[in-house]
Amino acid sequence: MFNRALLRPEVVKFIRNNEKSDIPGLVLKGSPFDDISVQELAGQLKGLKIAKRKFPEFYQSDEIIYPPSLNLEQSSSEITATYKASLVKGKSCIDLTGGLGIDSYYISQNFENFVYCELNRELAEVAKHNFRSLHANIEVQHTDSLEYLKKQEGFNWIYADPARRGKTGEKVFRLEDCEPNIPANLDLIFSKTNNLLLKTSPILDISAGNRELKFVKEIHILAVRNEVKELLWILEKGHEISPVTKCVNFEKSEIEKFQGSLDDEEGLSIDFSEPLEYLYEPNSAIMKSGLFKQLALETGTTKLHQHSHLYTSNHPLKFPGRSFKVIDRMYFKDSYLKKKLKSRKANITTRNFPDSVENLRKKFKIKDGGSDYIFFTTNLENEKIVIFCQKI
Repeated sequence: MFNRALLRPEVVKFIRNNEKSDIPGLVLKGSPFDDISVQELAGQLKGLKIAKRKFPEFYQSDEIIYPPSLNLEQSSSEITATYKASLVKGKSCIDLTGGLGIDSYYISQNFENFVYCELNRELAEVAKHNFRSLHANIEVQHTDSLEYLKKQEGFNWIYADPARRGKTGEKVFRLEDCEPNIPANLDLIFSKTNNLLLKTSPILDISAGNRELKFVKEIHILAVRNEVKELLWILEKGHEISPVTKCVNFEKSEIEKFQGSLDDEEGLSIDFSEPLEYLYEPNSAIMKSGLFKQLALETGTTKLHQHSHLYTSNHPLKFPGRSFKVIDRMYFKDSYLKKKLKSRKANITTRNFPDSVENLRKKFKIKDGGSDYIFFTTNLENEKIVIFCQKI
């Protein structure tokens, strides 16, 4: 049970007033409250800092209690939780892996009845308190979710975000190593619903996930500021057609979207060319998807090389990723590049190139930053090249 003294007005005020304070320094000073440990205060301060960035709606409330940092790490951000909520709706839904409850909170808004399950008693108590504070209509069950599910008639949707920590605390990502083991329990799940929304590790191999699961209808790759954060799988009982892969990248001022099918990708042919006037780098969600040929055809671009995953055109085009104006291009020659690049400030990217960014910086004495962008890559003739660009 969490310490309810943390909710006293003077304690809340202390935490808010110290929001920008250095937590280790605060711990050394000790707690000013007899009934609250400095570790409890530090935990709430850390949670508040994370909430401000990750789930601002929770941050706005002074009545929210934050669990240990490990639970905060795996929890969804508000932006991805809201996206998940847009995918599902109906009369009833159950979250098999409640955790902090960010996903439950947003998904529940699209259902008349919503059940949150969590095996950890403290987490369940924290979530129950937070749901009440936010006026959310969610039934909290502190129980083994699969055992609870066996006793229920059924739900329109089931949601799960399996714990990605092993028995000794190590990170795991294969579905069979997560808890609960979703592939091993699909028969149970589909005896209670026709629809499953599953969140998995962003580093899970999509082909491997497809093999472990069944009835996969859609795969959603979510990136925030060009960093892949989540893989979402929509499973529909009886679905046998190849799944659609949807790539979504949340940028500050826009949402980049692209979709295609991995089955369609294999039979396509595209054009290749030398670097033209404009260069494009796909966002991380598309890079994760492997939909490289469909991207070229959809955007009207050509690729530099089968494995380089850089695209080019003679005229500026709308592209889901970073766009550049090509300033110069040349073959990779040490002697010439050492003179040209020495003490230069630039942003470096390598694509299908045998050396790392770190080694290239050391070798050519290139400083990080500035407005120049340099791509080290391979052309369609398998020659190493360097492309100098300005970001659009």
